[in-house]
Amino acid sequence: MKPLRLLLEELKIEHTLFALPFAYVGALLGARALPTLHQIVWITIAVLGARTAAMAANRLLDARVDARNPRTARRHVASGALPPRAMLWAIVAGLALLTIAAWQLNPLCLELLPIGAAAVLVYPLVKRWTWGVHFVLGAVDGLAPLGAWIAVTGRVEPAALVLFAAVTLWVAGFDILYALMDRDFDLREGVRSIPARFGMKAGRLLPALLHGLVIAALALCGAMTGVHPLYWLGVVIAALLLAYERLLIGRQHDVVALNAAVFNANMLFSVVFFLCTAASVVLA
Repeated sequence: MKPLRLLLEELKIEHTLFALPFAYVGALLGARALPTLHQIVWITIAVLGARTAAMAANRLLDARVDARNPRTARRHVASGALPPRAMLWAIVAGLALLTIAAWQLNPLCLELLPIGAAAVLVYPLVKRWTWGVHFVLGAVDGLAPLGAWIAVTGRVEPAALVLFAAVTLWVAGFDILYALMDRDFDLREGVRSIPARFGMKAGRLLPALLHGLVIAALALCGAMTGVHPLYWLGVVIAALLLAYERLLIGRQHDVVALNAAVFNANMLFSVVFFLCTAASVVLA
């Protein structure tokens, strides 16, 4: 049982809560109704599979870099507690789940599958090339609501792309904050990030701008889909949570403590926004 426990700890399955609520938001807004149980089950499996493959690829491809970073040296693959082949099998299993789910949902999901699979496998390498890595990670997470929208409609619609942009900017914003913890290490190792390229001040200020754009994008998506007023309550609460995040950034100078607080705020943001969207669809 210990290897399984180590595997689950390394993959951080609980972090699926970041992507899953917005996947459900995409399905709800795309269908303009409650998705079928079949759709909900396979969308959930698709997100779980993609998230598993992405995290396993990240741990595998970054093992040597993680081993040199004091903050990440105790990760199980980096420390040698888990063999690299465990991550290879996790990638295979995750992609298998994603493929089966796409096949169960609709033909367009299956046709677009190679794009999603490539994205989850390639993004860990991007930090070697460009400080834009935060937006690449955001786009990978943004595929969850976009894919769910396609799953229930069989189409790529303009509002779906706006929702994709919102999630991309949201994830990029808090990933920039996360990168504050590793700025000095990144500079030494040549790892690309916005804090390493533009400094700590930019790393604290840019997320506020990005998250302001997130609220604008969520509002635009609501306007394009003609949602129930409860959706707008979700937008208001989301704005308040992101404003609270801004307050945390201004007051907290310990970047480790800052990221713990920001993590909780963003987890709450995704769940609350999903619940408001679900209520708006049920009552429409």
